[in-house]
Amino acid sequence: MVVDAAMAIKMTDGKGGHRYPIKAVNILKAHGRSTRESILVNGYALNCTVASQAMVKHVNNAKIAFLDFSLQKAKMKLGIQILVEDPEQLEGIRARESDITKERVQKILATGANVVLTTGGIDDLCLKYFVEAGAMAVRRCKKTDLKRIAKATGGQLVLTLANLEGEETFEASLLGEAEQVVQERICDDELLLIKGTKARSAASIILRGANDFMVDEMERSVHDALCVVRRVLESKSVVPGGGAVEAALSIYLENLATSLSSREQLAIAEFARSLLVIPKQLAVNAAKDSIDLVAKLRAYHNTSQTKPEHKELKW
Repeated sequence: MVVDAAMAIKMTDGKGGHRYPIKAVNILKAHGRSTRESILVNGYALNCTVASQAMVKHVNNAKIAFLDFSLQKAKMKLGIQILVEDPEQLEGIRARESDITKERVQKILATGANVVLTTGGIDDLCLKYFVEAGAMAVRRCKKTDLKRIAKATGGQLVLTLANLEGEETFEASLLGEAEQVVQERICDDELLLIKGTKARSAASIILRGANDFMVDEMERSVHDALCVVRRVLESKSVVPGGGAVEAALSIYLENLATSLSSREQLAIAEFARSLLVIPKQLAVNAAKDSIDLVAKLRAYHNTSQTKPEHKELKW
């Protein structure tokens, strides 16, 4: 599952090679069921749902707006006093507060956006405009998720609609693009899936576990596994574990030290001895006899390095 996730986010680095940005893999945690029921989902899974049940739950050729502010009825700042002599003026102020929010929503929708993701809230007044336009709006998203999705779709997270002239505008170049945005029930939760992102591919892993401690430990293990897979795929080389590399290097350096007739011999020999700390500690962690295991490991590597007919012993 981890290898499939890493392969799903494969991208070229412009130098003939490939990179595997593991941050493009979103890891979600869900309680219940067995650990073996964890699944891989193609696309970026967002642990949010649409803001209103009247909205569409499936959008093709999505153009996504990323907002880092709330779409709620505009209110005057604290400390501002307005003296009203005519009650009709008060109604005009309230109407203008509603119109300001309506104009913001219309400017966003006018660029062709049909999916709006925001870190803040969306009140019922704005939801009505989105439902009428047939757009999908999602509120209370995590800012880190929006940054990742914006990078994957080629969009940009917008902090404010204000421009340098002091007016409010929203440009189409800020929108991200994806083939499909759909709300699906996966496991026991409703998730928002963003598939076919424009700039780079994305994948999500949904971990299942009995409690918080288990899924947290699984998340750390999966992250370590993703780092290992990325290192292997980018370097195209694998070395054996269990302290084998350190033991082989220790034997080689000891033989090298005996060939020197200067003070460097002592430094190289001491470094060779210090490398054996790693296989010894690994044996202790596994509740094994570290003296026997390290001695046997050194004997195998010494044979493989000194006798060509037994070079396969290093494996």
